[in-house]
Amino acid sequence: MKVDLDKLTPEEIVRELDRYIIGQDKAKRSVAIALRNRMRRQKLPDELRDEVAPKNIIMIGPTGVGKTEIARRLSKLSGAPFVKVEATKYTEVGYVGRDVESMVRDLVSVAVSMVKSEMQEEVREEAEKRAEEGLIDLLLPGVKKGTPEETVTITDNSDKSDTREKFKKMLREKKLDDKLVEINVTHSSFPSIEIFSGTSFEEMGVNFGNLSNMFGGKKKRKKVTVKQAREILLNEEMDKLIDMDRVSETAVQRAQDMGIIFLDELDKIASKDSKVGVDVSREGVQRDILPIVEGSKVNTRYGMIDTSHILFIAAGAFHISKPSDLIPELQGRFPLRVELQALTSEDFKKILTQPRNALIIQYRELLKTEEVELEFTDEAIEKISVIAMDVNSRTENIGARRLHTILELVLEDVSFRAPNLKGQKIVITDDYVEDKLRDIVQDRDLARFIL
Repeated sequence: MKVDLDKLTPEEIVRELDRYIIGQDKAKRSVAIALRNRMRRQKLPDELRDEVAPKNIIMIGPTGVGKTEIARRLSKLSGAPFVKVEATKYTEVGYVGRDVESMVRDLVSVAVSMVKSEMQEEVREEAEKRAEEGLIDLLLPGVKKGTPEETVTITDNSDKSDTREKFKKMLREKKLDDKLVEINVTHSSFPSIEIFSGTSFEEMGVNFGNLSNMFGGKKKRKKVTVKQAREILLNEEMDKLIDMDRVSETAVQRAQDMGIIFLDELDKIASKDSKVGVDVSREGVQRDILPIVEGSKVNTRYGMIDTSHILFIAAGAFHISKPSDLIPELQGRFPLRVELQALTSEDFKKILTQPRNALIIQYRELLKTEEVELEFTDEAIEKISVIAMDVNSRTENIGARRLHTILELVLEDVSFRAPNLKGQKIVITDDYVEDKLRDIVQDRDLARFIL
């Protein structure tokens, strides 16, 4: 869905992020300003627009405090192409692994999917009409007939135009959905091609989208229900009505102007004082990433893309290393630094109850499918929040992810017995929580492994 960025003021962006992410106001403000600046840049004269570079951001904070979620929600909010990549999966040129340019290709592929979906919605009405006519052609006499139970037939003395209208009415009322028809579907058989590690499809110079034409993209007769045939024909008609060249051009432009790349675990490729062994490769990855962030041309299957105005949001815990351990050139390309705070028990209470996708709401709805009503008392939520913070402080701090493990243990028995509890209301109290977690919380060694 394309979003009108004019209506997304920084305050509105932060308000929208607040619906899903608890706390971290400083980080939300930074990304809101970065997104608003993208809209502002679009309104500048051409000669100045190219000179305005995005203000890339480094988010610093422990795992599970909302770094990835902020970036992901931002992309959904803006309708911008978005990819999340991990810095650790890239290797210096010459080593086995993914090359850094693949993150840009991934971004363009996401943009193509977004633009294609938008254009499909634009032509859906016309495609549905064509698919409906195609279905009627399949159902009318003249097609290969199956058994009387499988095939819809009409009487010879029926008026053809009246019959087509009757069939349209029946199709729209879904009365024929379970009937079988024979339809031609494209059957692709791709050749066996060996791909060497670290080599991308683009580097091989082959457009795999055209291989179906080269290697047996044949039509195959297949017997399906009318319901399945409607979907097949609809997709075929939408593809016919869409101009893929226009899709590619629009997607490349959108990726260039509005694309967001979330570069996670940046701290893992930060070099320390030592310059031997694996640190050499880490610095090499930084130097390979540098031209992408600075602005360079990357060849993709949809055309050349300029990375100069893609917004990069990097993140890392930076427990061992620090942002100043990155090479100076890369540091300079991430002018904004935002430190995210560790979560408190009060934050955990809000995370459990306030967001639209709150964990307690998720568990309540899951058990409702078994006709079991689940209710948490305020004291139980308080107890879970305090335990989560306590375990995080004593062991590895994994932020809000700790709530997942604690809730699973608290609700394990209820979830297991749910099919036998139909029609019952289960109230989770603070005593129940304490009873389920007492041994684990008291035994520090056990907590280290289980929670």
